[in-house]
Amino acid sequence: MLTRLARSVVRRPRLVLAGSALFVVVAAVLGAGAFGVLEEGGFEDPGAESTRAADVLEERFDDGGAPSLVLLARSTTGDVDDPEAVADGTALTEALAAADDVADVESYWSLGGAPPLRSAEGDEALVLARIVGDDEHEVVADLRDELGGRHGVLEVRLGGADAVGQEVTDSVASSLARAELIAVPITLVLLLFVFRSVRAASLPLLIGLMAIMGTLLVLFLLGSVTDVAVYAINLTTALGLGLAIDYSLFIVSRYREELARGLDVEEAVVRSIGTAGRTVAISAFTVAVSLSALLIFPLYFLRTFAYAGIAVVLLAMVAAMVTLPALLAVMGRRIEPRRGRRRRVDDAGATGSADAADPEGRVGDDAEAEAAGFWHRVAVTVMRRPLPIALAATLVLLLLGAPFLRLSVGLPDERVLPESSEARQVTERLQAAFPGDTAAAFPVVVESADGDVDLDALDDYARRLSQVDGVARVVGPGGGYAAGTPVAAGGSPDAPDTPAEPADPADPDRWRRGGTAWLEVVPAIEVQSGEGERLVDDIRGLDAGSGRTTLVGGSAAQLVDTKDALLRLLPWALAIIAVTTLVLLFLMTGSVLIPVKALVLNLLSLTATFGAMVWVFQDGHLSGLLDFTATGRIDTSMPILMFCIAFGLSMDYEVFLLSRIKEEHDRTGDNTASVALGLERTGRIVSAAAALLAITFLAFGTADVSFLKLFGVGLALAVLMDATVIRGLLVPAFMRLAGPANWWAPPALRRFHERFGVSEGPPGDDLGT
Repeated sequence: MLTRLARSVVRRPRLVLAGSALFVVVAAVLGAGAFGVLEEGGFEDPGAESTRAADVLEERFDDGGAPSLVLLARSTTGDVDDPEAVADGTALTEALAAADDVADVESYWSLGGAPPLRSAEGDEALVLARIVGDDEHEVVADLRDELGGRHGVLEVRLGGADAVGQEVTDSVASSLARAELIAVPITLVLLLFVFRSVRAASLPLLIGLMAIMGTLLVLFLLGSVTDVAVYAINLTTALGLGLAIDYSLFIVSRYREELARGLDVEEAVVRSIGTAGRTVAISAFTVAVSLSALLIFPLYFLRTFAYAGIAVVLLAMVAAMVTLPALLAVMGRRIEPRRGRRRRVDDAGATGSADAADPEGRVGDDAEAEAAGFWHRVAVTVMRRPLPIALAATLVLLLLGAPFLRLSVGLPDERVLPESSEARQVTERLQAAFPGDTAAAFPVVVESADGDVDLDALDDYARRLSQVDGVARVVGPGGGYAAGTPVAAGGSPDAPDTPAEPADPADPDRWRRGGTAWLEVVPAIEVQSGEGERLVDDIRGLDAGSGRTTLVGGSAAQLVDTKDALLRLLPWALAIIAVTTLVLLFLMTGSVLIPVKALVLNLLSLTATFGAMVWVFQDGHLSGLLDFTATGRIDTSMPILMFCIAFGLSMDYEVFLLSRIKEEHDRTGDNTASVALGLERTGRIVSAAAALLAITFLAFGTADVSFLKLFGVGLALAVLMDATVIRGLLVPAFMRLAGPANWWAPPALRRFHERFGVSEGPPGDDLGT
């Protein structure tokens, strides 16, 4: 099929290129709409209790809930109760209440001096509010411009969940733009070095452009009918360019080999697609399958990466199979380095024919050139002492992976931002100088089966809730409680004589409507911690009374629910990846052992990578060098996301190597020689592709947001480790130890492979179906 496709392309290359150009233009025009339909978020399970709590508040209380915006006002007089500070604080509160898309504004001054909203030193006070609508980030940015800074004797800074979210979004956008400015020029230079030709170096850029523009079109279409996170754009760019380089490098290298063997341009293109093209197809499907495992998770943040990843992989494959052959047919021998073409002409004039040359344009006997190559020497050296090398490399990887055993996950908080961030500084000040953590307040929704809220029973539940370990205070329609003691609105048990009163007399519907009410819980602990998770469990275990059910919301509850959803579905995701990978590799190799070995080695490599990431980002080693704050936890979704991407890329390189080893083994039947020649013929390709892709990921390490650093540094390490330790040491060692058993399969499976298998080799019967 691929041979017929290649022949059709080379007969009409300019028509194919015109169609490709038209596709890019249409995809770019329509795909630009993706930026308008993609969303920020997708980190919660839609069916989880914490999400249902948020949905109830949105539906019945007009987005009601705990404050999402905090204004920290510091009095330059040193006392927020000075007449000037009171006047300016009251004016600030009124200005915030008058702003569009802001609700439930209250402050230290509007509540008559509520102690929890005043710092221990007395020089700072809080204004609390909630952003409503869908443009929280834009509203926060406008409020920072309007209300931030000096207001009379008050200096105002913005914090809270919405302010942190707005700064994270802006930091991610600026960090990604900076990463691209760093990675693209370096990638272009390395492309010239790897391909040794300006024309050849331009090919992966064209293939990547097709894949990226096509994926934007796919994301626009998907985003118009379902939830798709904006973060898909970043993966599209990085993975699209990286895979375009991989596939182009592999096919162009094979094309140069075929030219070196004396084939004309058309036959060289057909032979390259019929051999290397098959490997690219298997590789693309392997990567796509790894990413497809993300589809089973309920978080659309993870599903988004599956949408983008699968689309960009398959589009890169199609472009490499269709557009790249057309480009090669048009460019002909000009794809070779100028020095290689000149030497070929000289040798042809001297001998009457072109001697064999390798993909770099070298001339000479193929076997001698390969035997003298670096990767051939590495393979031969490893296979002379396979057991000690395999044991040593495995031990190192296991030691690197040991920290992964103490993996602890959480949700991103203000500490993912740099220390210079205003939102982070405000949030940390709230935790240090104010009783409880007002910025981390979360709702508990109470629903009555009879459709009517019993205020006395709800008040009793609020009192008992305030006595739960880890709760600083609880506020609801009946007033406030702290440690079981009634306090005034926003009050504190430090003022026991203060009578209880409605928390917001001006708006009684804020807290209850029909058979539903909600309470605001202010924690006394860090919610993104083991204590926070236990607090959620304790609250969920607290009896709200006969005929009443509760829904706990907030970030701590979201963490508990997210971990439960991910852990529940993780075994299925791993099973999907394992089974499909084993099947695809068996179809390519006809071996039972090789697919299992590949799976084990990839897992070993990824374990080492994740162990290193725990040691660096969870434990905080190298935090000074990489400029981030260790929180003792890693973002919940990152290990799963990185696993699927890194596993797919690792199998990408595994397929490249095994395809050439299989081809040589089919030709010679010599296991040792086929491993050495296979590694030599792919070692430079794999190492170059890995280096180029690692540069793209490492550029993310310059980000201001720590989870983006983790994503970039982790994937770069995974790619480099796989291309060196795994492909260079462990693969030849284990292939040598297994010997002829590498290629064994039961008779029934052997017959199945002979009929349906796919392998790289000269077009003919040995290619399978």
